[in-house]
Amino acid sequence: MKFNYKILPEKGSSWRTFAVFAIAAIIGMGFFIIREAEVVSYLSDNPQACVNCHVMTPVYNSWMHSSHREWVSCNGCHVPQDNVFNSYYFKAKDGLYHSAVFTARLEPDVITMREASEEVVQNNCIRCHVQQVTEVKYDGWIDNHKENRTDRACWSCHKEVPHGRIHGLSTVKYNIAPLPTDQDETVIPEWLAKEIEAQ
Repeated sequence: MKFNYKILPEKGSSWRTFAVFAIAAIIGMGFFIIREAEVVSYLSDNPQACVNCHVMTPVYNSWMHSSHREWVSCNGCHVPQDNVFNSYYFKAKDGLYHSAVFTARLEPDVITMREASEEVVQNNCIRCHVQQVTEVKYDGWIDNHKENRTDRACWSCHKEVPHGRIHGLSTVKYNIAPLPTDQDETVIPEWLAKEIEAQ
């Protein structure tokens, strides 16, 4: 007895091929986007991760020229500090919002904080400056300062801390993308290096 098998294509095999190709393409694009967007850098505490989005350059530069630069990075003010899970959850949520806005080119000329971010920044101001907020020994120079110092936003008075008073993308001084500080290359021009060595 001889069996004659005829191999027929399985029903639906063409959609499987398409599905496998589509899934592979989506995964490949995902890895490409993760690499190009430098997503891993956002897991760090390095302030230069914020400048991956060029619209953050003026904000970064104004922070770089402030006294806060010596004490706190972007995450120290703009991310909750109560526990690591809340910190990364907030960073992810805020980062996805920012990336959506910046990708769609919907960023405003003047970047302002949303309500959730305002609460985080206020809590971090108080966390670092708790003695100035709670232990002021006199109360004569600002009306109702003692009663209101925890009920209003710190930046309602301290408007220039730490980003200065002008917040527009096109109006901030030194609005040039910063060079990474962790590179071995020097930013001193050759002619200036020779002058320095000569002295």
